[in-house]
Amino acid sequence: MIKKYFLTGLTTLVTAVAMGQSGNTPKDASELQLNTITTAVPFLQITPDSRSGAMGDVGTALSPSSNSFFWNTSMLSFSEEKSEVSLSYSPWLQNLASDINLSHLAGFIRLNDRNVVGGSLRFFSLGEILFTDNTGAPTMPHTPTEFELLGGYAFQLNERFSLGINGKFIYSNLTSGAMVDGAESSAGLAGAADVSFSYFNDDIRYAGRRGSLAFGVTLNNIGNKISYTAENDRDFLPTNLKIGTAMTMDLDSYNSLTWAIDVSKLLVPTTPIRNNISGDIMSGYDQNIGVVPGMLQSFYDAPGALAKDENGNYIQNPDGTYQTVKGTKFKEELTEIMIGTGLEYWYNDLFAARAGYFYENLNKGARQHLTFGIGLKYKMFGIDFSYLTSLRRNNPLQNTIRFTLRLHLGGSENVSGSVKPE
Repeated sequence: MIKKYFLTGLTTLVTAVAMGQSGNTPKDASELQLNTITTAVPFLQITPDSRSGAMGDVGTALSPSSNSFFWNTSMLSFSEEKSEVSLSYSPWLQNLASDINLSHLAGFIRLNDRNVVGGSLRFFSLGEILFTDNTGAPTMPHTPTEFELLGGYAFQLNERFSLGINGKFIYSNLTSGAMVDGAESSAGLAGAADVSFSYFNDDIRYAGRRGSLAFGVTLNNIGNKISYTAENDRDFLPTNLKIGTAMTMDLDSYNSLTWAIDVSKLLVPTTPIRNNISGDIMSGYDQNIGVVPGMLQSFYDAPGALAKDENGNYIQNPDGTYQTVKGTKFKEELTEIMIGTGLEYWYNDLFAARAGYFYENLNKGARQHLTFGIGLKYKMFGIDFSYLTSLRRNNPLQNTIRFTLRLHLGGSENVSGSVKPE
């Protein structure tokens, strides 16, 4: 019954999002314009591991691994492995520079049948840059770096449900104390938390074959705003909501197939439309609010498109507010939802082949790409590789590759409701 209602609800949600995402090419005044959502430390959103990177950046409900601290910590409660350590590496934005990269070290250990602890370290290097003064003369070289140190805990509530929580420290050194707009800068610091929930059922049958169903919800990067100067300008962390499901079917005793889908949304205020002269808000809401109000406001603050009269002038109401084209606010809210989906095939728990697709609306960043990858596992060792090809020309993410090395330690546990390891 849970599976029936969940699949119906998910299908309805994806259909609504697809309808809202249509019509991306501006044609008239009713069409939405480019309005991306920007945050501090966007590296927190980059997929670190090759498995999810090969499946369309999907991972909220995939079978648990040490990389679950990024996707959904609560899934670790269902792991058959007693412990695991993984190291991932990805050259980043290679079409722009050759020295940008992301590294990710993660590991967990099972304490008992219900409790799992662990953590991860994510390090992002933006390559060497050369600061200049107002005349263009070089002043000093600097390599901007950012990192996230995370500790996580997963607790299995019962055979089917689990909870997870992460605490993290975020450090972002982009300027090395250089003067920015006449003000001295400093490294940005933040503390944040993730909260996750999972449902897992391994007593499922698809067309008479055994399988499993997993469902996950996560709230990531809930924390204070970051500032790089002494001024009161602070930027939101990339707080986001992810909802995902994964369905696995055992085709026979050697072959299995998993289909997974994630739906995600940034819980950060959308930039309003402002008057170019006065700076007053014409549509939308002020972004200068607290973290929790900003999370709530993110569900209804899309400005939409301003209505114009036959002369091309914006239509103003008697109270001084501006009219918007009917339905564009809701349509823009839908365009803020991102979708990823992927397939994973395993043969005899030794070889995996993966493929996926990720979609982000043109008005919100235009990340649209296909992903592919393979995985090999032998005894306690595993290695994964992924490749990204963009569906849009001149995309800096084109040809992104990722490598992940996994090491399983201490054997496996017979845990109630555990997931077959990937």
